[in-house]
Amino acid sequence: MAIAAVSHEFEVHRREPELLRPAKPTPHEFKYLSDIDDQEGFRFHLQAAFFYRNNPSRAGKDPVKTIREALAKTLVFYYPFAGRLREGPNRKLIVECNGKGIVFIEADAEATIEDFGDPIKPPFPCMEELLYHVPGTTGVLNCPMLLVQVTRLKCGGFIFAFHYNHTLSDGPGIVQFLRAVGEIARGAEAPSVLPVWERHLLSASDPPRVTHQHLEYQESASKFDNTSESVDLIDRSFYFGPKQLFTLRSLLPPGSHSAFEIMTACLWKCRTMALQLHPEEEVRFMCVINARAKFSPPILPQGYYGNGFVLPVVATTAGELCKNPVAYSLDLVKKAKAKLSKDYVRSVASYLVLNGRPHFNAARTFIVSDIKNTGIGDVDFGWGEVLYGGTAEAGSDMLPGCTYITSFTTSGGEKGTMVSLSLPAPVMERFVKELDLLLKKNQPSGGDASSKFVQSSL
Repeated sequence: MAIAAVSHEFEVHRREPELLRPAKPTPHEFKYLSDIDDQEGFRFHLQAAFFYRNNPSRAGKDPVKTIREALAKTLVFYYPFAGRLREGPNRKLIVECNGKGIVFIEADAEATIEDFGDPIKPPFPCMEELLYHVPGTTGVLNCPMLLVQVTRLKCGGFIFAFHYNHTLSDGPGIVQFLRAVGEIARGAEAPSVLPVWERHLLSASDPPRVTHQHLEYQESASKFDNTSESVDLIDRSFYFGPKQLFTLRSLLPPGSHSAFEIMTACLWKCRTMALQLHPEEEVRFMCVINARAKFSPPILPQGYYGNGFVLPVVATTAGELCKNPVAYSLDLVKKAKAKLSKDYVRSVASYLVLNGRPHFNAARTFIVSDIKNTGIGDVDFGWGEVLYGGTAEAGSDMLPGCTYITSFTTSGGEKGTMVSLSLPAPVMERFVKELDLLLKKNQPSGGDASSKFVQSSL
């Protein structure tokens, strides 16, 4: 039965949600998550969306039917996704692989791909209808670990949206799963990269041994009470092309600075100025660092789809960050990245076990996740290139204010970077002004980088 859901933009008709099980019988067994996976800060559902235009070569093919069948076949290989989480002693999370299935929703929208803008970027109109949160599906324990909604558009395009339990996979892990779905949807019998569990590789030593300071899980020493970061947040996306990056780089001393380091340093400074905190307020930068490819030999095998990242933090005061040039924040960003080591990763796992698997501290913290290299833009279900593939919002109910950085190509073909973040409305207004002023400080010849930035971001 179709259910009509009316929004202020367009109407969405969705069928009753169904439980989609693996296409073949799978083992009934219990699998332990790693001690990185089951920390409190990952016990939530993360959502994303992928937009595809009509492909004349796929005339007569239904994306809903194609993706439903491919998901069922892929779950044979990734059968833990079809299970349910249980909690053992000391809050240890365990997957009961019981084949109960994921939630699948078929829908149709009275909209075209053009209704989502040019270029397509978050936040999206009516996201709550394009990804319906079925009651009872967003918990951690005893709930489906993946919900997928495929929405046909009247132009022939479609939207693939989902939310999943973050304890089971991180960004690269879920992209690996989705690319496997795409390969099978295009006719493959099995994924080109087979999934690897081996969560013991990121478990604490026995006995646990903490060898580093883990500021990311410790309370701030600040005595000030400023809650403006988590009140009535709004999402915005900002495009950084070659001109903007050239301008930001010109504000820094010569040296080897990555685009990520440059953008992050500038964003952190502008965000802190916009928050208007007390000068002695402690502020932090938290960097999401993927440990998969950082070591030789690697600490995780190809195909590992669990959470393979750590969250090193650096701290300073709002006053120091605001009064100093951008080079000051750049130096701190580099120090955060430099904390990563094999011993640091093992120390994180031990710290979590010894301290009850706590939530990382997000207060006064600029959290940045760079998903450019996850392959998230390469998910192809047979309809060709994705117009937009990535997070559907900046942050979540469990992780407000997280900033995502991803690759982006404008409608004119220019390749750059999209930054999605959330702030309270008045803070967002001040943030845009601060960033605009920063971009005006030193313009490249032949154009005004700041005016283009503001027009493309508001």
